[in-house]
Amino acid sequence: MTEAFEVSMSTCIFPGRFQPFHEGHLLVVQGMMKIHGNATIVICDGKSESGADHPFTIAERREMISSALLAADITEATIVDVPDRPTAGEWVDAVLDASGHPQEPLVWSGRDDIRAAFEEKKIATKKIVPVPGIDGAVLRQAIIDGKIDGVRSKIPAGAIDVVMEVINKRLR
Repeated sequence: MTEAFEVSMSTCIFPGRFQPFHEGHLLVVQGMMKIHGNATIVICDGKSESGADHPFTIAERREMISSALLAADITEATIVDVPDRPTAGEWVDAVLDASGHPQEPLVWSGRDDIRAAFEEKKIATKKIVPVPGIDGAVLRQAIIDGKIDGVRSKIPAGAIDVVMEVINKRLR
């Protein structure tokens, strides 16, 4: 006898900088879709739109994520972006606003500070465990250094096309 798989009614929120969107991020979204049937991906502004920590604009990250989701046949996820706010509490409110004020939000994050900010507002969180061998900072540096071939397999189909386009247009 097999057990029926029940989809949770929580609305999943996945905030991140996605600099770049990588295979670890895609695995998280796939998990949200499998367990909860939904995902709201929140592109966070970050402190700056330039430099080694922020090589991709919000528009480029949105295109990267959209392309990766489409290539992975994920059509029901929502992508929103939220600019920085002066305080963590104001930022949490902005994320919830952009996510449509879900009744049962569940925020997925690997960062303790992000989970703590939501938990302060009594929002449930789920800790994401990093995928071994995938590190956003290492990927960013390889991209900036022109060593994309060494990390290409860690960036999902669809997203890699956007990364290559940005490299060819702006980062070289």
